[in-house]
Amino acid sequence: MGSFFAGERMEDDLRWREERERRLAKKKEAHADEVDATLSKADADEFQEKDDEDIYFAPEKGNVIFASAIDGWGFRIGKFAHLYAVKLGMKEANLRTVLWGDFYLDPKTKRVISYKHLKGRVLKPLFVQFVLENIWAVYEAVVLKPDSERVAKIVSALSLKIPPRELKSKDTRYLLSLIFSQWLSLSTCVIQTIVDIVPPPPSAQRVRIPKMLYPDIYETTIEPKNKLEENLFACDDRPEAYVVALVSKMFAVPVEELPENKKRPVTAEELRERGRTAREARKAAETNGDADLNIVPVPLSSEPDGTASPAQPSETAAELKQGGENVAAELGIQTGETLLGFARIYSGTIARGSTIYCVLPKYNNTLPPSHPRNQSHIVTAKAERLYTMMGRELVEVQEVRAGNVFAIKGLEGKVWRNATLCAPRSVGVQGPDLERDKECLVNLGGALRTAAPIVRVALEPAVPADLPKLVNGLKLLAQADPCVETFQQQTGEHVIMTAGELHLERCLKDLRERFARVEIHASKPIVPFRETCVKGAEMAPPKSGGKRGTVYGASVHNLVKFTIRASPLPKPIWDFLQDNLAVIRQLHRESRNRDLSQRNTNIEAVEEDPAEIDIQGELYKPPTVEPEQFWSALEDICKKCGGEWASIIDRIVAFGPQKVGTSLLVDLRKTSSKSLKARLATNKEENVSEERQIVNDFDGYLETGFQLATLQGPLCAEPVEGLAYFVESLEINYAGLEEERVQNRMAQVTGSFISAVRDACRNGLLDWSPRLMLAMYTCDIQASTDVLGKVYGVVARRRGRIVAEEMREGTTFFNVRALLPVVESFGFADDMRKRTSGAASPQLIFSGYELLDEDPFWVPTTEEELEDLGEKADRSNVAKAYMDAVRERKGLFVDRKIVEHAEKQRTLKR
Repeated sequence: MGSFFAGERMEDDLRWREERERRLAKKKEAHADEVDATLSKADADEFQEKDDEDIYFAPEKGNVIFASAIDGWGFRIGKFAHLYAVKLGMKEANLRTVLWGDFYLDPKTKRVISYKHLKGRVLKPLFVQFVLENIWAVYEAVVLKPDSERVAKIVSALSLKIPPRELKSKDTRYLLSLIFSQWLSLSTCVIQTIVDIVPPPPSAQRVRIPKMLYPDIYETTIEPKNKLEENLFACDDRPEAYVVALVSKMFAVPVEELPENKKRPVTAEELRERGRTAREARKAAETNGDADLNIVPVPLSSEPDGTASPAQPSETAAELKQGGENVAAELGIQTGETLLGFARIYSGTIARGSTIYCVLPKYNNTLPPSHPRNQSHIVTAKAERLYTMMGRELVEVQEVRAGNVFAIKGLEGKVWRNATLCAPRSVGVQGPDLERDKECLVNLGGALRTAAPIVRVALEPAVPADLPKLVNGLKLLAQADPCVETFQQQTGEHVIMTAGELHLERCLKDLRERFARVEIHASKPIVPFRETCVKGAEMAPPKSGGKRGTVYGASVHNLVKFTIRASPLPKPIWDFLQDNLAVIRQLHRESRNRDLSQRNTNIEAVEEDPAEIDIQGELYKPPTVEPEQFWSALEDICKKCGGEWASIIDRIVAFGPQKVGTSLLVDLRKTSSKSLKARLATNKEENVSEERQIVNDFDGYLETGFQLATLQGPLCAEPVEGLAYFVESLEINYAGLEEERVQNRMAQVTGSFISAVRDACRNGLLDWSPRLMLAMYTCDIQASTDVLGKVYGVVARRRGRIVAEEMREGTTFFNVRALLPVVESFGFADDMRKRTSGAASPQLIFSGYELLDEDPFWVPTTEEELEDLGEKADRSNVAKAYMDAVRERKGLFVDRKIVEHAEKQRTLKR
């Protein structure tokens, strides 16, 4: 099938290419006509700029360099256009336009013509005649057919300054590089191209900084809103401008390679000073009659005017010995490596010795710097030294102005990967005060995390005594990488959550080598699942005999009896809740903050980061409604669903799991407690009767059991989604409760009640047809038609599916989008590259959860199923395999046949 599909695509591609070639040919003819018309006019100043929708790099624009790195030459079209413009009597701009393409020089008229006017003549294009033949002439005279006289003529014609001794060299490669380095210098060409083509920092930042500050804007440029943006947009380097620099990475440098630790060459002035000191010491020794003094001669040194000075006596042996000890004291102790920050300054001037704020990647620009969530992500550091990076060399400087790239020393131990350096002025921070300096603080190094970190592993040190180092290393890793979440589970395991397999490998490498510096053992990746249920086509009769999903339960001694019915949520309600999980979370947060403020006005409400991802791996999508409109929008959707769902909006008691999810607890009793909508809008009830208080308490215990059941479902103790639990009755034996209270056994009653509610909710789910939901990656693959079939094969083997594919215009590549289960994604990238010989590489992004439509408890029952599959159903049940793997990891019971075919062992004769 893949080959048939590729064949069809190749036919489409061929038709598309033929149409494109016809379009380009038509455009080429129009261009040639315009060139002829322009050249025929004596008063034509410049060529008109043509539509170049099919060309991104054009030699005539000066953004293409023709080069040979091995021989060290490089040039642009403008180089030769400048040389020949005077000879041909043409304007340089016109010649630059026709020097590349199908244009020729008519030898009779000395005019430039297009291919239309060749009239059967065989002429060389201008690029071959004026450019390539000159370069070929140098190669022929130097390498192919060595000719010293011809080489001398070329050097003279090009006005190159090469000594005659060098021209007689037998090393042709050396002579070739010598000629080209002066005539067509590659380094000069590259630098000049950068100066001409790359926009300067003030122009570039006016366009690029708004995209860094506001990634979602579509305007090309925006107006600055405050002084910080004014300084950033203008690349302002005045002393009073805010200092903002982005450290993109930290790199290690041997201490002995730092400029301050390198052995500095002795200057001529210092040599003369040494000689003067030595002569004075010798005279003093002769005066004192000390003839045994050892004198160390000093070699000839060059004077500043170029004349040689005679050798002068140097220091005494004792002085040399003392000087050597001083040098050893200064240089010998400093060994190892130091970390420098690779940075670019966008505004202001950073000076050596100044104190600066280091804004770490998890700093939230929307919250004030004094907020509890931001205080831990701002540290101060001192710019101990500043360096300009000249290739691999470091040159120490006293200050760096806006628009420059530099290295900074002094961030080690405070910045681990990237950060934004801020200060209110060039002299630095005068006593850290976040409230005073909040206007200059900004985070340019934060990651725009559009997907939750989904891959989790449990970590432990190889040596148990290194556990504190591991904990500290995890803190540093979480500070350094904005896409990592670290936490400790209730079981005591230290868990790290990463965005994918490659991200996980990088984080483990950083932990071992940089942050923890201990050997670490990592568990197999832990991938989250979700549990739900559907209405199957052929389900067994309900266990209770009434409505499906109804479960009766009771606490110890039947003191509290209840009836709960589970039912799958309609798809519209489920989708609405899934899209607005962030709104539900915000409603709970506002209610909690209001309660805290009413209890104690001195307690400041703590806000949470709305973009934070919980440790369950939930994906919070951008909400579709505002918090004020949530309940009314949900009510409209419930009314559209009809039936019993039309009137549940005022009976919803809780969302789950963890109060934020797509599972509902609905109270259908006539004397129901206050709904969640009412509780979030008002304060708690006061002055209620004792009997009502008991009912309210057990309503809370009922909600606790519901939250436990939805947090750990019956299949493999994973969160439950898409279910509604209806509380149909709750009967309380008040006399029995009073007796238990007298005997101080209420804890046993409440504990058994919560456990009974939890088990009832789980059994209600199992009364339907249970399903697992798999965490899914959106997989984007770019592949050519040659390997398209192999790409489809790799995706199919990993139980993925293709959802879209389209051809990139102007290329032979397809953009393939697929959905792939996260649990099947480990090793997917390597497998893809191996199967396609590196021609396709996937990019994986977490996209949420998807239903696996297969019952993990399915067994063949009908005659047709038994006939096809047999009693043992040898076909593997994918859902059961996933479920058993998770249960085994968590230490739960796994219903697995240990012995498949039991036979008596026999010893066979040889």
